[in-house]
Formats: sequence, C-alpha cells, structure tokens
Amino acid sequence: MDWFAAVDIYCERTAPGFWNEPLNALSNTSFVLAAIWAAYEIRKRPGQPMVIKLLTVLCFLIGTGSFLFHTFANLWSEMADIIPIWTFVAVYIVASVRIIGGVAPGKILRIVMLVLAVLVIVFLATSGEEATEATHHTQSVLNGSEQYAPALLAMLVISFLTWKRGHPLAWWFIGATLMFLTSLTFRTVDMSLCPVWPHGTHQMWHILNGTMLGLLLQALIRNTRHPD
Repeated sequence: MDWFAAVDIYCERTAPGFWNEPLNALSNTSFVLAAIWAAYEIRKRPGQPMVIKLLTVLCFLIGTGSFLFHTFANLWSEMADIIPIWTFVAVYIVASVRIIGGVAPGKILRIVMLVLAVLVIVFLATSGEEATEATHHTQSVLNGSEQYAPALLAMLVISFLTWKRGHPLAWWFIGATLMFLTSLTFRTVDMSLCPVWPHGTHQMWHILNGTMLGLLLQALIRNTRHPD
C-alpha cells in the first residue's frame, strides 16, 4: 500500500495541494473548540473521571487528524483522521455505559470486547472500500457514510434509554443525535451537489460534528450520577 497515494473523494478538492480544501481543513476548528469547552468545564468540576479527560484529548486529536487529511490528502493522513474517530467512539460507548448507565465494572469487560469486535468488523469492511474509492476517484452510493452506522445506532440507543429512564441529561444525547443525523446528511450529499455547489458540504459535517462531540462531552461532564 502506498501511504503517500493521493486521496480525492471530496467536492472541494479539485487538484493536489496542501490548501486545496480550505473550508474542509479550517472547519476542523469546531473539534478544537469542543475540546476547549470540555476542558474548561472539567476544570470547573474537579474530580472528573480520567476517561472524560481522555475523550477530551481524543476530540482534539480528531480535529488535528482531520485537518491533516484535508490538507495532505493521502492514505497516511487518512489513518490520522480515522484512528482518533473510532477510538473516541469505542471509548465513549464504554464510558457512557459505566458513567451514565452505572453498569458494574465486572460487566464492562464484556461490553468492551463486544464494542471492539463490532468496530473491527466495520473497519475491515469499509477501509478497503474507502481506500479503493480514494485512489480510483469513485464513490459509494452513500459516499462512504455507511461506515458510521454503528456510531449512529449507539447514539440512538443511548438517547432512547436516557429518555425512557428520565435521565436529566437525556436531551444532551438527543440533541447530539439529531446533530449527527444532520451532519451525516451533509457528508452523504457532498459529491452529488458538486455541480451546483462547487465548495461541497463536507465542511458542514465537520462543524456539526464538532458541535455534536461538544454536546456528548458535556453530557458526561455534567452527569450527576457518577458511580462511586
């Protein structure tokens, strides 16, 4: 595999070059702002679990990795983009089950193994396809958005369970889920709208997802039911 092979799967990119996707690159500041917001709230609320601090760092790395991908636009920078995203998804699911759901530590290991198994299957099923699309300039029907189905499913489940149980933070999760559904739509239609909107809509995926991660982090930080 050529780690320096050029990637061109977004409407805004029309040629090789570091600044050929300025909107896609700069819109990643939304993740950085979400991480700063989280860090600020963590500082105001001492005693936060270490996993929340880890998620805040991962949020920052998502913005950094995505910036690298939309500037260098090759396979190694794509990995710098993908790895923090899926690490965040895995860690957040486990953290929310423990912190929000109050699941006993003894059951966490089984949940961790299940989450990792699902993410590995999804990664193996989509990474080869996405690499082929990137190097051959072709797109799937959903423009690669199908890889985020497990993340969407997890958010829908968490939103439903917190709402059903009357958890005071349910609306943080519901708001984040609606934000993700909207951002996923913008990501999906990016290439198809090229003829009428040359800049594409992928930057909206970044802006809305940065907002979504901000809401998800705040839901954990502001949780009043931390287990002892």
